[in-house]
Order: sequence, then C-alpha cells, then structure tokens
Amino acid sequence: MELEENKDILSLTQFPPAELDLSLSFTSTSSFTTSSNSTSSTFTTPRSSVSLSLPSFSSHSSTLSPHPHSSHSPQWTSLSSSPFPLQLQHLSLIRPLGSGHLSKVFLCRLKSSPSSSPLFALKVIDINTLPSETSHSHVLAEARALASLDHPFLPTLYARIEASHYSCFLIDYCPGGDLHSLLRRRPHSRLPLAAARFYSAEILLALEYLHSLGFVYRDLKPENVLIQSDGHVMLSDFDLSFIAPVSPKVHRRRLNKQNQKQKNTKGANFEDEELELVAEPDMAFSKDCVGTHEYLSPEMVTGAGHGNAVDWWAFGVFLYELLYGRTPFKGPTKEATLKNILNKELRFPSLGDKEDEEMAKARDLISRLLERDPRRRLGATRGAAEIKRHPFFKGVEWALIRCVTPPVVPTVPEAEKGGDVTRTVKERFKWGSWNNMTCGGRKGLGKIKRKKGFLSKIGFDNIGSFCGLMRLKSRKERKKA
Repeated sequence: MELEENKDILSLTQFPPAELDLSLSFTSTSSFTTSSNSTSSTFTTPRSSVSLSLPSFSSHSSTLSPHPHSSHSPQWTSLSSSPFPLQLQHLSLIRPLGSGHLSKVFLCRLKSSPSSSPLFALKVIDINTLPSETSHSHVLAEARALASLDHPFLPTLYARIEASHYSCFLIDYCPGGDLHSLLRRRPHSRLPLAAARFYSAEILLALEYLHSLGFVYRDLKPENVLIQSDGHVMLSDFDLSFIAPVSPKVHRRRLNKQNQKQKNTKGANFEDEELELVAEPDMAFSKDCVGTHEYLSPEMVTGAGHGNAVDWWAFGVFLYELLYGRTPFKGPTKEATLKNILNKELRFPSLGDKEDEEMAKARDLISRLLERDPRRRLGATRGAAEIKRHPFFKGVEWALIRCVTPPVVPTVPEAEKGGDVTRTVKERFKWGSWNNMTCGGRKGLGKIKRKKGFLSKIGFDNIGSFCGLMRLKSRKERKKA
C-alpha cells in the first residue's frame, strides 16, 4: 500500500545544484504547428534498469503557445520574451515552497525579467532518487496530466525543463498556500457553510473537467487545493491519477415544476425536459491502493478494484472536513481508520445553533457521496452533472463562478515582488460578509446576464461550459485583434 503517513508538508532545506549539465533542452507545451505525433525523452537511472520516458512535444517550436483560458496572462507575456530554448539557468530560484514524496517545489522567476515580473512555481523531480518503478509511473502520470490541462482551477504547464537527472515543470504559483493551512487557522478547523460551498463548488468543476478528459484523480484533500492570487482554487498534484476512455453522452432530463419556472422555457414541446451532457470515465478500473488513508474509498481499502467513483467518495470526505474540521472515519491509528471506512456508521457532530436547513442539505449530499456501494454512489453514473443538481448547490451560477468574490483573497507582500522574501503571505478575510454565490450581489449578476454576446450561447449546466465560456471569449478577442 502506498499510503501517506501524515498530511504535513515537509520543509525544504536545499535547492537543486546551481551548476547542472543542461544538455537536455527545454520542451514547450505546444507549438503553432499542430501535429498528432509527439516525441519523448528517455532518462535511465544509474540505480535501476528502469527507463523513464516523459511525454513531450515538438522541440522545434521557437515560440510558446498559450492555452486559450490563460492566453492573456502575464506569465505567458513574460515567457514570450524569454530565451529559447529555456533552461534551468534562465530561472532565478527565490525560496522553497514545499515538497512531496517525489518532488520539491520552488518559487522562481525569469532571470532576464524585472523584479516585478510574474512568479512561477518550479516542480523539480530528481530522477536518480525515485525509489521504485511505481514512483516512475507516478511521474509519468503527473507529466501526462499537466500536459493535458487547460482550466482556470487547474495548473497551467508553461514549460518543461530536462536538466541532467532533473525533470522540472514550470507551473502556476499560488500565493495563498493550501486549503489545509487555511483550515488550521480557523476556529475548530471549520469553514462557514457558505465558504465550504464555494470551495467545494470550484473543486467540483475541476474534477468534472478532469473526468471529461478521462483522468481519475485519486488524491483529493485540502493539502492539494491551493489558493490562487485572486482567491479562487487550484487543484494540484496528479501523480496518483490514471486515465481511462470517455464516451460523452447526452441525456434528456425531466424537470420538476420548480425547475420549469426557473428555466422559463418557451417551447411547448420541451418545457418539461432539458439536455444534459455527461462525459465520465465510467469504465475506468484499477486495483492500485494509493492516496491518503483518511480519503480512501471502501473499494480501494478492500482491493476489489475501483473506478471513477473513488473521486466522488473523496469529494464527500473533503466537504465533511471543510464543515466539521476532521474527516468522518479517522481513527487513532491508520489501521483503525481503514476499518472505520469499511464498517463505521457515518455520523455528523452537532454544531449547536448552526444546525439549519442548509446544513441539513450538506449532510444529505455528504451521505449520498459516502455511499459504500460505488454503483449507488452519487456521481458514479452521471458524474458532476447530478452532484450539481443537489439542493446544497442551489443558486450556484456555475458558468459565472469566477465572478464571485472568494472568502479569502491572499495579498502578496512586497517581499515577494523583489525584496526580502522572509515575510509570509498575508490574507484578507471576508468570512463575515461572504454569504452567497452571486457575482457581486444580485445586482451585479444581473448586469452580467444582460450582456449580449457570448454568455447567451453557453449552456450553463453542461459539462465543459466553464471552459467553453473562456475559449469563446478568447476567439472573439483574437478576431478583434
């Protein structure tokens, strides 16, 4: 079993050596000339006969090509003027950010850029220190996932640098730290219900996108949820993921009377139903037991084999921890926790005067997600589409969720803009005033809805609508240019 013994971030004590054999050059994430073929670079570790082949892209491109949703980000602008091919010596490492069981992460910026230039996170994997063939497969999974992602709540892979026995990924830097640290600073390690709804809604969109690409994540926990500079989330760490085929399907869903009134449908033939697009890797199957033991699903613990439903079990545990400050089946030991996952009845601690109708909806959602039979688990068949419809998320404008002011917006200190880097990130707390999922209040949301153009063309409840919204906007901007 590859279980994480604890959930503490390890402190970093060293950087990669300043002088490296940089004969292996940078490989861009994409090029202007599209091709179905890809190349790969092979590392052979001196301690093992196992070779590590990392997926890569055309190394003949001289210009980085940004992803649609982030095409106008300052990171891409900064990289457009960087040396090509980009090498590790072109980056200035500022300080360590954290480490995992396979990698170390450093804060960095381009040496050729001014101190006010955008910051990046550099994820460094020392190929020589990977302990086993399984670890090599996890690195491959990370590389494959990062190369595929294009979503506001998932990291952008700006570059991959291969230097000697180091494999490095240049990705987004999130100054707000992780959600686990944020929880620990809250009374009783709990979030207000509205804040928990906000973070779980954005994570739900990220998981929906991953599943639409065929990725089963398998590592959801607050430590892997980072807070971006604008306060929105970013899901990280994909080394435990695996990929499976996806067959998108369109379902007709009957609406109840209340939904009919909300939709205000004009067509007499379709006023009692709507189309729902579902793209879920429902044929995914694995017998690997990986992840954090408190978040493992029953089918992973028993070794019976698991599929996409493990992510929805973990989503239920995640929401439970946000609301109650601990995971539902945690025991005094790792073995006790695993037994509890299989046998213990799900219980909800009393929160006193905070028990209301909205909390009852949250408990119902968690109970449906923590169904031990994966075939009956909410989300197993129709994925995030049916989870979105749960009353707990009523009122969430899914396609406009980035217009919502997050509960916490990190403030990057001047220290990280070029000066002394010993100061920590400060945060602007809004727990008292943040209590809804509208965009700047109903008045602000109304202004957004009344805009003519691209918003009217998007089906808000369909999978991919969030990214479809951003891509459509990018295409219009390019036409104007």
